[in-house]
Amino acid sequence: MSQTATVKNSRYSTKELVLTALMAVMIAVCSWISIPAAVPFTLQTFGIACAVLILGGRNGCLAMVVYLLLGAVGLPVFAGFKSGIGVLFGSTGGYLLGYLLLTLIYWASEKIPVKKPAARIAVSAAALVVGLAVCFAFGTAWFMVVYTRNTGAIDLATALKWCVTPFVPFDLLKIVFALIISGRVKKLAGK
Repeated sequence: MSQTATVKNSRYSTKELVLTALMAVMIAVCSWISIPAAVPFTLQTFGIACAVLILGGRNGCLAMVVYLLLGAVGLPVFAGFKSGIGVLFGSTGGYLLGYLLLTLIYWASEKIPVKKPAARIAVSAAALVVGLAVCFAFGTAWFMVVYTRNTGAIDLATALKWCVTPFVPFDLLKIVFALIISGRVKKLAGK
């Protein structure tokens, strides 16, 4: 069998695999960048949004899976240079896994038929916002269960005050910037 036939039968091209790996690294770098504020936040949401917007849902989702697996096996790719399966199963691990849900929601949104580029941007933005809401909901439920088991009972209002409310405006801003930057990157790449 020739080399060309093998590549054509592959589900992913070499270019797709390289770009997916690069986006997984970009997500890691974005998770290390901490912006000081009343509640410090990272650029992780920005990296994930860029991954799905530039690569598409399938490869963006794969980049997120690669990122999570790298962290799970011990590479310090999570916020604060943390790593390990303990982080994924810790109190904030639900937010990390919730990002995977965000990428799946974006991937599903690509099936919505739209003809105009402006409509595609609107669908993409809506998918990212809905995905972020699902990420916050999943992560908060996870946080409450783990926190209650390890420390004691916590009510929903307190969990939202600690884990969601301070981050919503910044995460929405990161999505806006990701939409702008990914559009420019796609133009430069000729997509």
